[in-house]
Amino acid sequence: MRTLLLIFITCSFIYTIHSQPLNNWNDEKIVVKKASNVSTIMHAEDIFKDRWDVLAQTQFWKQIMILSPDSCIVNVGNTRQILFKLPSKDWNAKSEIEKNEFKAALKAKYNLPAESYVNVTIGKSDFYRFKDVYPSISKGVAAFEKQGVDPWYAQAILLIESPGQLKKSSAGAYGPFQLMPDVARSMGLTVTDKTDERKDFDRCAYGAARLIQKICIPEAKKILDRHNMMYDVNDLWFRLFVLHVYHAGAGNVAAVVAKIQPKIGSQQLIIDMWQNKAAKFGNGSQNYTQLALAAQLILNEMIYEQCDEICDFTAAR
Repeated sequence: MRTLLLIFITCSFIYTIHSQPLNNWNDEKIVVKKASNVSTIMHAEDIFKDRWDVLAQTQFWKQIMILSPDSCIVNVGNTRQILFKLPSKDWNAKSEIEKNEFKAALKAKYNLPAESYVNVTIGKSDFYRFKDVYPSISKGVAAFEKQGVDPWYAQAILLIESPGQLKKSSAGAYGPFQLMPDVARSMGLTVTDKTDERKDFDRCAYGAARLIQKICIPEAKKILDRHNMMYDVNDLWFRLFVLHVYHAGAGNVAAVVAKIQPKIGSQQLIIDMWQNKAAKFGNGSQNYTQLALAAQLILNEMIYEQCDEICDFTAAR
């Protein structure tokens, strides 16, 4: 009888453990209230704790995201050092020869290294419509968590992939999580000439969550394991690394990591990825997580400036 009782208790204990969610992100959630609207989003504390917020790349994209297209920022491309702002009409009025001369003169004036280059980046506030995308963030967080997937990824992707609008990219990506047709199909979505489930928020969120869970995180771990690097899946640098896999694909991320030959997984690895290219890991891939960090900072400022009340998720329950 005692043996049977012990077996029953042991089995009940095991069932209790495995019936609980394997991950709990409640400590990273905040509840934001404005009038009668209540949203649950992920906090940005890790960005400040690890000082991602002061990096030149983060600060540069933060300015670009809120800058009107009628202005542009002259910057050093490989470091994102901001030199000055310029009216877009003045830049567009220059011929290609004048633009090249302008950049060469700036390199000489600021005594920039020969391998550096000068960029003129136009403001993108018309694309990054944070107020429009904000209502969907809480839905995305809930959708990912329902699939047992870190909801931080839902928030990060929604903020930078076609935010608040349904636009198809030149490559064919579509929906709030910008899934490619073949990827969406492989994750269980219907994409045909007549039906495209990528435009449905819940179905697109389902596909993106499965992609993160089944492909991006496992492939990110494989790449890091190949270089004998330690990692914690909740570390911000690891999450950013997974975002690179989501955007550029595992093969291209593996190529740039092989070029860098890092010894440890850390913030420095991500910064090195911002400054190196390999295979099809190019400028757009480098920018991806810079945009993710900048967008989180803008969201953080937006809610603290415009909302009535903010509290920890655990305290709100």
